[in-house]
Amino acid sequence: MVPKAVIVGGTGQIGLATARRMIGAGWDVTVVSRHVKALPDGCRHVGVDGRDVEALSAAVSFDTDLLLSCVAFDTADAECLVQAGRAVGRIVAISSASVYCDAEGRTLDEASVCGFPVFSVPLTEQSLTVAPGPETYSTRKVAMENTLLSRAACPVTILRPCAIHGPESKHAREWWFVKRLLDGQSKIPLAYGGCSRFQTTSVAAIADAVVRAAGGDLPAVANVSDADSPTVAEIGRAIMDIMGMRAELIGLPDAPLFPPALGATPWSIPRPMIFSGAATAQATYAQSAGPAVRWLVEHVGNDNWRTRLPQLATYPTPLFDYEADDRAFQLLGAGSFT
Repeated sequence: MVPKAVIVGGTGQIGLATARRMIGAGWDVTVVSRHVKALPDGCRHVGVDGRDVEALSAAVSFDTDLLLSCVAFDTADAECLVQAGRAVGRIVAISSASVYCDAEGRTLDEASVCGFPVFSVPLTEQSLTVAPGPETYSTRKVAMENTLLSRAACPVTILRPCAIHGPESKHAREWWFVKRLLDGQSKIPLAYGGCSRFQTTSVAAIADAVVRAAGGDLPAVANVSDADSPTVAEIGRAIMDIMGMRAELIGLPDAPLFPPALGATPWSIPRPMIFSGAATAQATYAQSAGPAVRWLVEHVGNDNWRTRLPQLATYPTPLFDYEADDRAFQLLGAGSFT
């Protein structure tokens, strides 16, 4: 029999990538979302709110093998999945690397106020997480995880990706480099000497992890990451290779505060955040970043980037202040990578 999957929030970046992967693997796929969007061939769409228990339950047939939520955020979302998924073969939910905390309890949520966490790396599925609760994004994610794991009538897999990259993203970090290259910037400053390592995760890796989870090949909680953890400088070089363009990368001296005032990329952190886990991909960042970069070049431009990338546009500091870039090049200790 053809296996059946229902994807809640399936019109977003992760949902679309996973739908394509599952259709290619022979699955029957139904996408649940509030808004209609162009879907991969072979998908059905059900236009309901994923938090409407009755409507979602109606979309999940008794012979559904996999109920995947790409948008489960808190306890309410988890309870809805528990009720709608009472007869499914497995529930998979996308969580986040933000649930991890350091020995002082610091997470990514409070980094700009409390300082960036000092993680013991690599982070594994056994690493410390924050306590569940309604206070922050991270505590709500943990509450969602715990509710699913403790209350679902079927097996559950929680997937924890980190800095996600891929086409159709609303938070495409690669735009930081892509726009500078398209704008003809010949030099690009990188905070922390360009040595920051903020674990990357391709949507392809997430889609593969979903298929593995559906087959029972992953533990109840699995970190999802690329095969490597590239530095910011390595990310920049990979993007330049994909675009066939070049700029000089200038490493800046370490900043006294986080986030740094100059050369702050979306991956710039003072201490590493590196993953190791059950769903590490075979492909490196450089091998898997092409779809994200090409999508940006084809679909995002100076006139629309804030609407196409709304999450990136909400960063508290300007991302493309080229006068600030020029000041960065004058810092004592700024130097070109060889």
